[in-house]
Amino acid sequence: MLVLFGYVVVLASVFGGFAMMGGQFGALYQPVELLMIAGAGIGAFVVGNDSKAIKATLKGLPKLLHGSKHDKALYMELMALLYVLLSKGRKDGMMALEMDVDDPLNSPIFAQYPMILGDAPIVEFLTDYLRLIVSGNMNPFEIESLMDHEIDTYRHEAEVPAHSLSKVGDALPAFGIVAAVMGVVHALASADLPPSQMGELIAHAMVGTFLGILMAYGFVSPLASLIEHHVAESTKPYQCIKVTLLANLNGYAPQLAVEFGRKVLYSTERPSFTELDDHVRQVKSR
Repeated sequence: MLVLFGYVVVLASVFGGFAMMGGQFGALYQPVELLMIAGAGIGAFVVGNDSKAIKATLKGLPKLLHGSKHDKALYMELMALLYVLLSKGRKDGMMALEMDVDDPLNSPIFAQYPMILGDAPIVEFLTDYLRLIVSGNMNPFEIESLMDHEIDTYRHEAEVPAHSLSKVGDALPAFGIVAAVMGVVHALASADLPPSQMGELIAHAMVGTFLGILMAYGFVSPLASLIEHHVAESTKPYQCIKVTLLANLNGYAPQLAVEFGRKVLYSTERPSFTELDDHVRQVKSR
């Protein structure tokens, strides 16, 4: 909803200011120039991206209307799950996790954490590396390197829509100039008109530059920036899992390993040491 609110503020500020200076809204109504700019932007987007990037962008845009799901409650569940799994592995041996890792949907441990279980990519990332740890054939350095590569791949893939929209946003002011030039050409081709009518045609032509800049910096480029913020937030669960598992592999107790994971979270979602400690104690009591 913040996206829609921001758009309302942009439109109210620009057109409200125009009205306050005595501008006539009829002069800004240029559907042909809007068609030229928007059509050129969409065409450039299609030409500059493959089908995977186009589908990812169209699929990701509706999600921007909702807030981020990566809040403190999700991270508390994630760290509690990590603590329970690592405690079981420390007490009964890592092989005791094999059933939970191979079939998390039917695992009594995962069933206690529905927010995590409902996020398939996080569950897949966690179970994949627990499976490697259970196998016992890889050292911590190899697992850390593999985790880094996977997180980098995920980030690169998730940022494709942001890069695509950013390039379109950069191109829209130029398309606005193209529309304005076309309007000026039309005006000059009618040089025999009275000065008042000629001035009106020139004014209409200049609307193209205005629309291109407004669409770029008021609408499209902010979406690209917002996607980048969402991608940065969405990588934090993976980094939390990575740091926690590596701490456990290096010999730290599950409660301390979870504390390592807590430290990589953003301050706005990171639970305090006391909150996490109390939560872990509650998990222990269960």
